[in-house]
Amino acid sequence: MTNYTEILYKNSTANISEFVLEGFPGIPAEYYGLVGTFFLFIFLILACGNIFILVFVAYEKSLQKPTYIIICNLAISDLGFGTTILPRIIAKYWMSKKIMAFNSCFTQMVFVHLFGACTSFLLALMALDRFVAICNPLRYPVLIKNSNIVLLCSVLWVGNLVWLGLITAYALSVPYCGPNIIHHCYCDYSSITRLACADITAIKATSTSIAMTVLWGPLFYIIFSYVAIISSVTKISNKEGRYKTFLTCTPQLFIICLYYLPRSFMYIASAVGYNFETNLRIAMIIMYSLFPALINPFIYCFKTKEIKDTLIKKFKQRQVKVNKKIYNNAT
Repeated sequence: MTNYTEILYKNSTANISEFVLEGFPGIPAEYYGLVGTFFLFIFLILACGNIFILVFVAYEKSLQKPTYIIICNLAISDLGFGTTILPRIIAKYWMSKKIMAFNSCFTQMVFVHLFGACTSFLLALMALDRFVAICNPLRYPVLIKNSNIVLLCSVLWVGNLVWLGLITAYALSVPYCGPNIIHHCYCDYSSITRLACADITAIKATSTSIAMTVLWGPLFYIIFSYVAIISSVTKISNKEGRYKTFLTCTPQLFIICLYYLPRSFMYIASAVGYNFETNLRIAMIIMYSLFPALINPFIYCFKTKEIKDTLIKKFKQRQVKVNKKIYNNAT
C-alpha cells in the first residue's frame, strides 16, 4: 500500500510533456482558415516593414546614427516578437497544430518576454536620445555616440536575457502535472505558471513585481524626459523653431503611446479585479502586442524626417534614371 501511494504521488507531480494552446475558444472551426489567413497577412506586413527598415538603414550610410541604431533595435525586437508567436498561431488555425511540447512552450515564453522587455527599455533609450538632443544639444555628440548606443543596446539585450533565465528557472522548479490547457494563442509566463501543481504565490509575486518594473520603470523615465523636453521647447522664442523641435519627437511619442497605454490599462484592470471575457482578453492582448510592431515601420518612414527625405530622394533619383533610360531607348 505504501509503495502504491509513493508511485501515485510521483506520477501526480511528474511534469507533463506538452501544453495545449486553446487560442480563441469562441471561433467556430469553419472560420479557422480565415483566421489563419488574417494572421498570415499580419505577419507578412510586419516582417516586410521591419526588414525594410533594417536593410534601408544598413544600406544608407547617412542614417547610421544613434537614433537609427535604436530604431533598428526596435525593428529587430518587433520582428522577433512577430516571428516568435505568429507562425505558431497560423499553424494552429491552418493545420490544427495546437499541441506544443513542454520545452518549446517555455522557450517561446522566454522570447515573448525578452522582446517585450527590450522594447520597453529601448523606448526609454529613445526618450534619452531626444532628451539630450533637445535639452543639452551641445553635449549630444559627446554623450550620444554610435559606440555608446551600441553598448547600451547590448546591455539591454543581455540583461533582459539574464533575468528572464532566472525567472524561467524559478518557474521550472515547480511541477506541472495537469491540466495542461493554456487559454491563449501563445505561451506566456502567467499562462504557464498558473498551471503549476504547487503554491505559486511567491512566483506570482516575483513575476508581477518584475513585470511592473519592466513596464512602468521605463515609462516613468519617459514621462520625466518628455516633461523636460516640452518645458525646453516652450522656451524657444521662434514659433517655427518650436514646431520643428517638437516635430522630431512626435514619432517616438506615438510609438510610446501605442506600446504603454493599452498595457497599462490591462494591468490596472487586472489589479482592481476586473476580468474580461476570454475572447476579448486574448484579442486585446494580441492587438496591443502586434499593432505597434505592425505600425512602427510606417511611422518611421512617414513621420521621421530624415528617413522620409532619404526615401523621396531615392525615389526621385530612380525616376530620373528610368526617364533617362526611356529617352535613350527612344533615340
